[in-house]
Amino acid sequence: MNLSIVTAAALATTMLAAPALAAPVTGPRVEALVGYDNVRTKIADHVDGTMDGVFYGVGIGYDLGIGANSSIGLDAEITDSDTDATLTDGPDTATLRADRDIYVGGRFTTAVNDKLALYAKAGYTNARFKERGTVGGVPFRTSDELDGVRAGLGAQYALGQNAYLGTEYRYSNYENDVTRHQVAATVGYRF
Repeated sequence: MNLSIVTAAALATTMLAAPALAAPVTGPRVEALVGYDNVRTKIADHVDGTMDGVFYGVGIGYDLGIGANSSIGLDAEITDSDTDATLTDGPDTATLRADRDIYVGGRFTTAVNDKLALYAKAGYTNARFKERGTVGGVPFRTSDELDGVRAGLGAQYALGQNAYLGTEYRYSNYENDVTRHQVAATVGYRF
């Protein structure tokens, strides 16, 4: 038998038998986020519809290992958005803008292999919405802070020992019939 075939077979067997190294899923992390923002709202009688835009912000977290390839953690983030919509009814106008959003929640992460980790998250979110316009020729300005819950699913791809790229889908449900769908791209660093 050819020695190179035996060597290749032994190497392949060793590689298959060895447990896969897991992507790092523990410790503190910081990340930047940017993505698509879709808000559906009924904040006031004359504002009812869908707004699309871009959101951006920063997040931090800490993950504690629970087993060989999994962790539970805490997340916090603050984002802003350029998402707005203007509605006109004759001489009356109203522009609704999604403003800052604060999120705090928990997360479960599991490493699929040495590069890829998947996670699910859920928690509390507080969003500010600003409205301005004119009704009957009289200008107005209001601001509302709405409490809600958020759930999300994401993936992170390790770029090296500490840096990663990621993507995340998240759904937020606020009071006053306001909902939000977001798809984020992330770049982060795990310490």
